[in-house]
Amino acid sequence: MFSLLCGLVSLCALGRGQLATNGQLDDGKLYICRAIPLSGDPTCPVTLLPELNVGGQEEELRNTVMQLRETILQQKEMISKQIGTINELTTKLSLCASTTDDRKYDKGASWGKEKQNTMGDVPRDPNDSIDSMGKTMQGLKDRLENLEQQQLRANVSGASFPTELRDLLQRRLGELEKQLLKKVSNLEEEKSMLSNATAEYRLKTESTLSALVDRISELEKGGGDFKSPEQFKLSLPQRTNYLYGRVTKTLPEMYAFTLCMWIKSSASPGIGTPFSYGVPGQANEIVLIEWGNNPIELLINDKVAQLPLEVRDGKWHHICIAWTTRDGQWDAYQDGGKLGSGDNLAAWHPIKPGGVIILGQEQDVVGGRFDAGQAFVGELSQVNIWDRVLKPVEIQSMANCSSYIPGNVISWLASNVEVFGRGAFKRPMETCQERLPKA
Repeated sequence: MFSLLCGLVSLCALGRGQLATNGQLDDGKLYICRAIPLSGDPTCPVTLLPELNVGGQEEELRNTVMQLRETILQQKEMISKQIGTINELTTKLSLCASTTDDRKYDKGASWGKEKQNTMGDVPRDPNDSIDSMGKTMQGLKDRLENLEQQQLRANVSGASFPTELRDLLQRRLGELEKQLLKKVSNLEEEKSMLSNATAEYRLKTESTLSALVDRISELEKGGGDFKSPEQFKLSLPQRTNYLYGRVTKTLPEMYAFTLCMWIKSSASPGIGTPFSYGVPGQANEIVLIEWGNNPIELLINDKVAQLPLEVRDGKWHHICIAWTTRDGQWDAYQDGGKLGSGDNLAAWHPIKPGGVIILGQEQDVVGGRFDAGQAFVGELSQVNIWDRVLKPVEIQSMANCSSYIPGNVISWLASNVEVFGRGAFKRPMETCQERLPKA
């Protein structure tokens, strides 16, 4: 009987488990069988195990697995992006290294002819290289900030950012930044060197061209055929406002002077302005001019005296004008003889220093603003100035070729006279005997 009761209890338990297995309703309780005496309670009470919440455990496990799977997928995607970034940066570093090697073994290359790979970030034009590389650096820093933000999001979600990967990325970015800064420095240095070399080459070229032009001008004007430094003449064959000669020296302050020259002209009406000296504030400090049908005039500080000279016959003539500030006295000589004198010409006015001497043009402003109607047409030679009144015998000896006296203030030398304008020349001067009037 006891065996029968145990068998029924066991069958009841097994049947209950089978119903649960076959999809029947399960109350969540488990039953066990135990032996009881025959005299016991015939209702066969069953001892129950503690109630287990299987459904809640399965849901918790399922949520944990889903979170782990999502975290793994995010981490896998993050690692994939970081690996792509590292590969890109590694490629760029390799290109930087190859570019450095190419420039090391190709020092003679120029910006317009270099063919090395510049990573697609640095332009071939050195003027834009620094700006482009700065943009590249900013882009790389933005990527690093993006990765750091991803790391922060991963930490919040519970995923850990690989420390080794982060350190490797930071090292690579640091190395790339050093490479780019070094390249920027090299570009700045090369740009400065190129600018200096260009300026130096330009100055050298301009100096060479200027020397060549001066040499050609001297050859055209016959500057190398002078028998002596004073044996040359200035030829101004046309009445223009751009043909003239300029004396490279200036005058000191003077209280007397003598101006002498050889002059040849046949221009009509009037020979023009063979000599003018202008100073700041007074363009007509000393002027010798013949314009229109007027006689030759001497202007000192814009005061005028008419001279009894006649030189427009197309022959060489030696003329001298002497002046002193004392009472404004003046004397005029032609071909060694004194033809006239006067006084009260800018009396007690000292000649001002630091002006400009122009041969062949009248100055409206110091050194310029010439009027073609007042230009000299003809030839000039041996224009000398002294700071004293020469003796008549000295003037006569120069006029008859007995002697040559250079001016102690301005002397007639080829190196002291500059010629301006195409058509104006310095040419060899005839001998003094050939210049004298035939008997």
